[in-house]
This record gives sequence, C-alpha cells and structure tokens, in this order.
Amino acid sequence: MATPTAKDSRLPPPPLPLATLIGRELRAGGSQRPSLRYGHAGFAKRGEDYFLVKPDCLRVPADPSTAFSVFAVFDGHNGVSAAVYSKEHLLEHVMSALPPDIGRDDWLQALPRALVAGFVKADIDFQRKGEVSGTTATLVVVDGFTVTVASVGDSRCILDTQGGEVQLLTVDHRLEENAEERERVTASGGEVGRLNLFGGQEVGPLRCWPGGLCLSRSIGDMDVGEFIVPIPHVKQVKLSNIGGRLIIASDGIWDALPSEAAAKACRGLPAELAAKLVVKQALKKSGLKDDTTCVVVDIIPSDYRLTSPQLSPKRNQSKFKSLLFGRRSHSSIGKLGGKSASFGSVEELFEEGSAMLEERLGRNLSLKATSPSSRCAICQVDQETFESLITENGGSYHSSPCAPWGGPYLCLECRKKKDAMEGKRSSHSTACR
Repeated sequence: MATPTAKDSRLPPPPLPLATLIGRELRAGGSQRPSLRYGHAGFAKRGEDYFLVKPDCLRVPADPSTAFSVFAVFDGHNGVSAAVYSKEHLLEHVMSALPPDIGRDDWLQALPRALVAGFVKADIDFQRKGEVSGTTATLVVVDGFTVTVASVGDSRCILDTQGGEVQLLTVDHRLEENAEERERVTASGGEVGRLNLFGGQEVGPLRCWPGGLCLSRSIGDMDVGEFIVPIPHVKQVKLSNIGGRLIIASDGIWDALPSEAAAKACRGLPAELAAKLVVKQALKKSGLKDDTTCVVVDIIPSDYRLTSPQLSPKRNQSKFKSLLFGRRSHSSIGKLGGKSASFGSVEELFEEGSAMLEERLGRNLSLKATSPSSRCAICQVDQETFESLITENGGSYHSSPCAPWGGPYLCLECRKKKDAMEGKRSSHSTACR
C-alpha cells in the first residue's frame, strides 16, 4: 500500500453527515437556535420582481421547536403571472413533497429532493393556466444554522461569513455564461444563438429558440421549448455558530455589482439598511435598467445580546458591527486556541444541479418507505386517484406509455413532463389537463 505523501495529508476531509454535525452541536451545548434579522429593498422598472419573507414557519403545527424560515426572490418576465404564482404557491408544493412525522435531521436530508419536486409541480400547475409568463426563483430555507437554497434562472444568493469569505450558493442559468446548460439545451432539441437581424448581423446575449429566452431554467415559459426546465440547482450548507449573512437578489443587482462588492458594501450595517445600500450601490453603478430587488438575512448567534445593559450604546454598536462580518480582532482569534481553523467555517452538506429527474429523485431514497410507493413523487397524487380521474375524463391510463425509469413512482402527467424535459416528447399537447 502506498504511503500517503505530505500533499495527500493536506487534502480536505470528506463532508460530514448532517446528523453528525447536529450531534456535535447538541453535545457542545449549542442547541439554541440563532436569531434572524432581515430586511428588503428594491426599485421597480417593469414591476415584475417579487419577494417572499416567511420567518415563522413550523414543521409541526403549534411546536415552536420545529421553526424554520423561508426567503425568496422571483424575477418575472413576459408578465408578472408566473412570479406571483410562485410567490403564492411554490413553498406549498415543496412542503407537500416532504414526508410527515419525521425528525429534524431527516427533514433536512429530505428537503433537497422535496425542493426539486416542488419546483417541477409549480411549473406543471402554472402551465395549466395557459399563460406565457415565466420567472426565476431563488428559494432559501433557514433552519437553525443550516441553509438550503434552490434556484432556477439568474437571481442569486450569496453567503458572507465573518472573515470576509463570500460564497455563492446558487448557479446562474444564463446561456451566455453556462456552457453545460448550452450543451443540455441543444442535446434536448433546442437551438442556441443570438438574435439575428436583417443582413445576418447577430446581436445581444445567447438565447434559446424557439422563444428567445436568455435563461435555460425557469418556472413557466409555456411558449418556449420544454428544454427550459424548472429543475433547480440545490445547495445545502451548515454555518458554524458564528452565523453569517445571506444576500438574495434579482439580476438587476448582480448585473451591476459582483458578489464580493455587494457583500463588502453593506458589512457592518443592520439587515434593513444593508438591503437598501446594496440597491443604492447597484443603481449608482448602472442606473435603473431593470427591476432591482434585494433581501438580506442575518443569522446571528442567540447568545449575542445587542441591547445588553452592560454595554454602552457605542460599544454595543461596535459589537454589532463586528458580528456582522467586520474584521476579527487579534484577541478574538487568540481566544480560540487550536480551534481557530474552524472559526467561521461552512460545512457543505449537499449540492446537485443536474437537470435529469432520474438523478434528482432517484437518489438518496432512504425515506421512500415513509411515503406510499404509489404516490407520485412530484404532484403527490395517489395512483388510484389519478387513474380514476383519467377514467372519468374518458382517457386510458395506459394509452401513452412512457419509457421505464429507475426513479420513484410518477403519475402519467409527471412522467410525460419528465420525458418532455429530456427531449423525448412534448407535454403541452399530451399532458392531462
């Protein structure tokens, strides 16, 4: 057996299971949940941006120990209908895909898969309306120090941790910048190219044809091909007990400010002022060219008391600014001793961006036994109920067979949607309405 080299010894350790991290937190006496402070700001040009702030959600009704919070940004295009629908219903669809009566660590492990199902369900339901509007969606779930982000489109979520490290928690689904998405779209039957003017001159960013959309993933957009998919990139991280700051914003912000510049511009400010300053900086840099929406969420350790009577207002303000990711003092680093390497660290628990449902719903099915095997993993309709609806409408459940696949049970409509997204068929003309 080969002897490990010095270089091998410097390799980072593999990610730890979520249950292990939560266990460490409990044994260390860190079971207290952090407090959240949040703010939002924006300016409208077209009026197609929407945001969602739900700080007091419960996994179990009337049980405050199961609390979690949700924040989201939706950047609509071709009208506001898809953004409004997603704001009102996306979270509902995600929650319906989560198994009931499970503990917190199992719930967090099931959340990435439920986010995929919820996004696809929202897309199917909205397209039933026959409207051509579409929207980006960046949905953030905060449960204690665990942050889970699902996104389609080019709205973005960044994490700013103490020490000045800025981490991108989303992937931009812009055809101009994402080569993997360009390959996927063309492999599924779409065409990618720029707007072609008379005389053959090509202008503007890369777009998908038909439809001319600059994005490769969204909710809605019934007038473009099914290769524009609603399957989100999902990333889940666990913050250290130092906390962190989330900045969630539409592309009106990110087209003007790089992630690092947005984070640096508002360090040391409370969340509400931070959101306003980010918007102000974006407008100062590029003017009001697009809707600009920003939501800032501070995840703050519960043992920080910002109004402590032992501190004068000036010292209190200084402590608050230090907490909100200003520079660390040398004395604070020294007190950590041998643990300084983990100060402000972020543990990555999960990340997946594949646009293939078989990979997103067919993996990590340890919780499958908690749900009926004949319940659709996307729309949550039982097989018998769905077959009855087909029969009542004069259809046949076996009239349009789909290719076998290795994932969990999907009803006929969701199977057709899956095949359409993979370029195998169009669901617009064959899906049951």
